[in-house]
Amino acid sequence: MSDIRLGEFEETTLLLVGLLGSEAYAFNLAKEFQEKLSRTVSIGAIHSTLNRLEKKGIVKSEIGGPTAKRGGRRRRVFSITAEGQRVLLASRDTKLSLWNQYPPLSIDNFKLGF
Repeated sequence: MSDIRLGEFEETTLLLVGLLGSEAYAFNLAKEFQEKLSRTVSIGAIHSTLNRLEKKGIVKSEIGGPTAKRGGRRRRVFSITAEGQRVLLASRDTKLSLWNQYPPLSIDNFKLGF
């Protein structure tokens, strides 16, 4: 099992890479942060996070073909590796385990100021 731990921003970026599939490139990831999470994120933050995740072996990238829409420039498209899937599932399972142990909220807790 991998000892890789994800920070919140890394995990969210990885989830968005999975959601976007073949359209997972930096500009689209920043756009998805805004649309899905109402969170403005710089392209630089996306790039540095993707580079870090790639160094960890969690994502891989490929350079796509040039497109007229981008003035002939190529896109660097990211995808989740098998190790990335394992890390993401382990992160989810850890959080779910903690949530399942969290005491249910009740009226009594609110009376106590919790």
